[in-house]
Amino acid sequence: MQNKTLILGFLALFLLIPIVQAEEASEWTTRGLAALDSGKYSDALTYFNNALAQDQNYVTALSGKAVALNALGDYSGALDAADKALALRSQDERAISARPLALFRLQRWNESATAYNTLFQYQPNLPSAYCNQGYAYMQLNESGSAVVSYKKCTSLDTTNLMMWIYLGRAYMANGEYTNAVSAFDSATAITITNATAWNDKGNAYAALGKYNDALTCFNKALGIDPNFAEALANKESMNGKLQTFKISETTVATPPTINRLGTYWTTAPPTEVPTAEVTAAATAVQAPEAAMTTAEKKTTYSPLSSVTALLAIAVMAGVAVVRQGRK
Repeated sequence: MQNKTLILGFLALFLLIPIVQAEEASEWTTRGLAALDSGKYSDALTYFNNALAQDQNYVTALSGKAVALNALGDYSGALDAADKALALRSQDERAISARPLALFRLQRWNESATAYNTLFQYQPNLPSAYCNQGYAYMQLNESGSAVVSYKKCTSLDTTNLMMWIYLGRAYMANGEYTNAVSAFDSATAITITNATAWNDKGNAYAALGKYNDALTCFNKALGIDPNFAEALANKESMNGKLQTFKISETTVATPPTINRLGTYWTTAPPTEVPTAEVTAAATAVQAPEAAMTTAEKKTTYSPLSSVTALLAIAVMAGVAVVRQGRK
């Protein structure tokens, strides 16, 4: 009888063990989540590992571990934990949130941008997530998509200085320089003491050909940080462009080519003239005084020709004959 009682007791204890283990995994996970909320990430990781030691497929502990590892900088471990959690429960939001951040930190830009799109299906109002996605798109040279992400980010967090700067840079990369100036205006409205914002704003003005405005911005950047090498270089560039601009205002942009042929000046391009024509032209052009003298002379008597002389002799002989007859 006693043996039966002992056997039944052992069987009951054996059957209760999984239940106790499951409760312990749950308790460790609850502690882990509380530690996450308090920012105690090392403690949270310990609690989640304790839970997983009890049940390696405890999804909430896996996704919680992914979040803790991201916070602690172990992005490969975070991605592994998130993927394991999603393999067990495809719609675990904590794992869906942890995965794109891990990919982002691992600089797997394309996968990260795609993973953020999945996240937005569950959490559409996370400004930092949109900003990270915008940055990923910029690394992929997809500036148009980056603009969309950064615009969403800045609409959700209007006071985030750096995100306005990144939006401006995305506009610049997309060739939208006027919009870039507007984005940098928002950045300098948040604070006037950020040299980077002024320098980037100057670049946008320079791209628009507004060199005076650009130079003003570069000077403001240097007023904040006199050793800002990029702003110094940009200022020098603007000084050169302003000099060129001022010269072009007071001189002919493309001065005509002046060529001389004899005493004749022309702005027409030079042409090749045959040698004979050049010689004829040179001999035909007389000095003004000589030409005028020839024009003013009038011929009153023409020189005697041989025919005229004979006629004159005949006339004179006839006159003599007539005079002798009268005598």
